[in-house]
Amino acid sequence: MIGKNKKANKFQWSRKHLIGLSDLSRQEIEFILDTAQGFEKFSRRSIKKAPTLRGKVVVNMFFEDSTRMRNSFTLAASRLSADVIEFSKKASAVSKGETLIDTARNLEAMGVDIVVIRHSAGGAPKLLSRS
Repeated sequence: MIGKNKKANKFQWSRKHLIGLSDLSRQEIEFILDTAQGFEKFSRRSIKKAPTLRGKVVVNMFFEDSTRMRNSFTLAASRLSADVIEFSKKASAVSKGETLIDTARNLEAMGVDIVVIRHSAGGAPKLLSRS
């Protein structure tokens, strides 16, 4: 754990998917905020790298452009030592008609561990979490 907050360190995250805030408990939200405080201090260090996600593959699937959001997630995953794949709708089979679910299944078959998605269709992240 990056932060030194004992309350946050006692909590054990058990969710497989993080879709939004509305389904989270107060304890889960406090855990996220406490963890974020630890990362704020971490980001001021001269070496901004932690082994937390070493050996994990993160794919950023942005179906809507957002430079700030894409860069934020890429930087966060990189600082946690993950391997990051930048998914491009234009350069993928989605542009040829492949469904979102088929794309996600292909990524899963390739061993992707974490998917970050930004999609114009409401409910797209929830749909992926169920498939």
